[in-house]
Amino acid sequence: MTKEDYGQHISQQFNAELEEVRSHFLAMGGLVEKQVGDAMHSLLDADSALAVSVQANDHKINAMETRIDEELVRILARRQPAASDLRMIIAISKSLTDLERIGDEAAKIARYAQALCEEGESPRGYMETRHIGNQVRLMIHDTLDAFARLDIEQAFKVMQADSEIDLEYKTATRALMTYMMEDPRYISRVLNVLWVLRGLERIGDHARNISEQLIYLVKGADVRHTSYEVIEKKIHS
Repeated sequence: MTKEDYGQHISQQFNAELEEVRSHFLAMGGLVEKQVGDAMHSLLDADSALAVSVQANDHKINAMETRIDEELVRILARRQPAASDLRMIIAISKSLTDLERIGDEAAKIARYAQALCEEGESPRGYMETRHIGNQVRLMIHDTLDAFARLDIEQAFKVMQADSEIDLEYKTATRALMTYMMEDPRYISRVLNVLWVLRGLERIGDHARNISEQLIYLVKGADVRHTSYEVIEKKIHS
């Protein structure tokens, strides 16, 4: 399936409605990606004002989710889509939830960043946070780019990257837990960093979920809870 497959309807209005909702979904993804980036900058640069701004902007993402949901319901009611069109609507609907939750995690990270700014001295764990944060931001970018181009090969790479994030998250968590036990004075600060890392790990999970929905959209195959070997076979079948 390619993007051209969505331009074959008798009704040009139907084509326009499908393209518009997909465009709005990607625009929401762009805002979510920016929110994650700003949240990380607010943490690493000790920018309390930016942290406040990220939290304040979360309502924009919620509003976009509601608007796109309404668009999807209207298309379902008016057009009664089937086959690939129905998969498009289902994939966007499910991915919409993941985008909104990424936005929530970005707001939480900004909240922890604000707390760390107020506490002063930068705690341990920032190097790991910067590294995992950069990887997660790349995952979001790549999964949205894959969705825009219906590129399931790239979506599969995002899924594989999530496994690497999970391993690095566990390693960083163990190191910070050890540090807290050795120096209890920094427990409060390091706990905030641990929550940031947990948020980043969850964002990676949501990016993976969106990639799974893209593979469902293009191939009609549900690849949730499936091994990489099986997914790769389905992609190339």
